[in-house]
Amino acid sequence: MPIVKIIEVIASSEKGIDDAIRVAVEEASKTIRNIDSVYVQDIKAHVKDGKVTTYGCVCKISFRLD
Repeated sequence: MPIVKIIEVIASSEKGIDDAIRVAVEEASKTIRNIDSVYVQDIKAHVKDGKVTTYGCVCKISFRLD
């Protein structure tokens, strides 16, 4: 039976939440293999002059250990 590990990462994007999630997974996959899923724990947005400028998310990424 495989063992699954979970790490927490923070990512951001100027495009949107879905892109921030994609960035989190893409960056994590540069050094981690066997990523199975991502759980979005928290979502935030930075606002400047009444407009959203950056979207961010805190994600828990799970992956199987070799």
